Amino acid sequence: MEQCQSETARVEALGAEQAYVSRLYRRLDVARERAERALREVLARGGTGTRQAVVEREVAAAEHARRLAQLSAVERGLCFGRIDDADGETHYIGRVGLRDDDHESMLVDWRAPAARPFYVATPGAPGSLVRRRHIHTRDRKVVDIDDEVFDLDRMSEHDRRTLVGEAALLATLRRGRTGRMGEVVATIQTEQDRVIRSGLPGVLVVQGGPGTGKTVAALHRAAYLLYAHRATLERRGVLVIGPNATFSRYIGHVLPSLGETEVVLSSLGELYPGVYATAEDEPAAAVVKGDPRMARVVEAAVRDRQRVPYGDLEVAIPVRTSLRGGVEVVVEEMTLRVAHEVCRRARDRARGLRRPHNAARRLFLGEMLAALARDEAERLDRPMDADDLRYAARGLWQHRSVRDALDALWPELTPERLIGELLSDERRLRSAASPYLSEEELGVLPRSRSAAWTLGDVPLLDEAAELLGEDETMEAVARRSAERMRRAEERAEEELYAGEVLAVNELGDVMDAAAVADRNRDTGAHLTTADRAARDRRWAYGHVIVDEAQELSAMAWRTVMRRVPSRSLTVVGDIAQTGSAAGARSWAEMLDPHVGGRWREERLLINYRTPAEIMEVAVDVLNAVMPDQAVPESVWYGEARPRAVPAAETDLRRLVDSELAAIGEGRLAVIVPDARHAEIATLFPGVDDGDPLDAPVAVFPVRGAKGLEFDAVVVVDPGAILRQSAKGGQDLYVAITRATRRLTVVYEEPLPEMLGNLARRTSV
Repeated sequence: MEQCQSETARVEALGAEQAYVSRLYRRLDVARERAERALREVLARGGTGTRQAVVEREVAAAEHARRLAQLSAVERGLCFGRIDDADGETHYIGRVGLRDDDHESMLVDWRAPAARPFYVATPGAPGSLVRRRHIHTRDRKVVDIDDEVFDLDRMSEHDRRTLVGEAALLATLRRGRTGRMGEVVATIQTEQDRVIRSGLPGVLVVQGGPGTGKTVAALHRAAYLLYAHRATLERRGVLVIGPNATFSRYIGHVLPSLGETEVVLSSLGELYPGVYATAEDEPAAAVVKGDPRMARVVEAAVRDRQRVPYGDLEVAIPVRTSLRGGVEVVVEEMTLRVAHEVCRRARDRARGLRRPHNAARRLFLGEMLAALARDEAERLDRPMDADDLRYAARGLWQHRSVRDALDALWPELTPERLIGELLSDERRLRSAASPYLSEEELGVLPRSRSAAWTLGDVPLLDEAAELLGEDETMEAVARRSAERMRRAEERAEEELYAGEVLAVNELGDVMDAAAVADRNRDTGAHLTTADRAARDRRWAYGHVIVDEAQELSAMAWRTVMRRVPSRSLTVVGDIAQTGSAAGARSWAEMLDPHVGGRWREERLLINYRTPAEIMEVAVDVLNAVMPDQAVPESVWYGEARPRAVPAAETDLRRLVDSELAAIGEGRLAVIVPDARHAEIATLFPGVDDGDPLDAPVAVFPVRGAKGLEFDAVVVVDPGAILRQSAKGGQDLYVAITRATRRLTVVYEEPLPEMLGNLARRTSV
């Protein structure tokens, strides 16, 4: 009966919100049409007339174009929230402000003061709010809503009846129980509020077990920071890092309040631009690649490519060497020589610059070309001054034999080439890594040159990029210098004209010439902050949020810290759920090398997602593998007790169908050992064809399910999950705690001892 009433309330609430959202989109269409028409009319005036007329046309066109671009950018997720206050006032919150023909507000821009309660209201300090509603849309359709209730007693009976989502659960808890349960709900909200409103500077660690809402709190924190520190974060942007691309899509629909142009969503495998890594290393390789000693290995690999030929070369170099160990190069039938000592001095001077490899290469090439030019002059008995020497050096660089010889000594390198050749060439790997790694560690690193990049390779690529820098040969430097000069001249002209426009229109005190110039530049497709940041490896973000942060290796943390020089981070995770062999054993271990102990921690201790019956099973697992870790306390009991069933007596497809029928419109995950993912996925044709978040059934290895939640979960072969890595116990803990309503464990061998209570409960 209660479920029927809940579904009726949901349908009614969705219908009402759909009607209003449809009105908003109709209004958006009208606003766009008006902006387009106004822009066409302005442009139709042409570019003739007095200077005043031209200026007015330019200013008007720019303003209409800006408004049209803004209206076009908010199509997706136009409205994402609603707030109701005690006076009966309702405000809808969205990406842009909209008014009707009577100038009454229909949609409040999220940056406006009237929208602030949507972000800052808490049960402890709700202000005048009685409810906050989150509205989730796909295209122009309302697909889901979630309510947060601040004062149930001040809500109308109709509003109480149409509560949807998490608030319906919390309201039931408040009304159905007294004393401790009410205090628990208040504690959840207070903990999350401390996270959300914590200051921007420094590193905040949010440690919380399954179901404690740490991800939701972190995303709300991002929204709050973007509001409270908009001037800083709009310019530099916010980076949100999740464990995988599925997780990024999962949280993407709750991020519209952050603003499209200011937030970059990335998985660990996407942190290095141009690489999309999804493959995982074997645990032993992951541990070695994630070790901070690999930074020394990469550095040594770069130095190994800065060579001086001497006697019997240790490496193959396509350069003839003299008896003195120098370089010989044939240029137009003339053999030019550079002595070993000159080569060594050029290398050491270039290294002494302490600049990236490709940047220091310019000095090395310059000195080597000068030495070759002097040798050429001596052989031709031709005196040379400084200008003649530079001219001769440039001429020598045009010869393929010279370029090949010098490239062999100090090559221009890309990170992909350096790391690819390091890991696929045993001789190079041994030369660079032997001082830092054991023979056993060296043995797990080699890979084929054509192998796909792994998650563990991404930090190595980023480390290499830092050490290599950009090519700074004469041609490259001259090309970049000319381009910078051209852009600077264009920019100066644009700002001068923009200043004249503002002066004529008496707008100089309210608008900035540089901003007007930016707005009116014809640069093709508009690049948002997120667009520019995602393409630029050296982009410095204003704030970084790392979710499932316990999975990051020490090398991955080096990659993250380069993205945020200000060290303004929100680190979200649970040490008890560390599944990566290279992941965190403690927050201090990972963060202290970068911030020297200057980080603060907030702990979320209440689980309001996972039913107590399921958490009882999870507690047994956690106590067996990490007894020192605190277990979050569940605040509610679910609809069904978890059960264990033997695989020999179970048809997995029929079991899944039965569980789907039990949850109705919900989602179900089959979580399996890594080695059996492909095998078990074939039992459910089509599950891998689209987005697993949109499918009724999805099959995941444990790592793929991290950070996600499902109405029902079927865990297959728990014994194999335990054995698949040194973190198998944590993997099983993660798998069990993905369920919000129903849990079934299918076992092919005797259940592990840590699941013994589950077996006993099932048999009762």
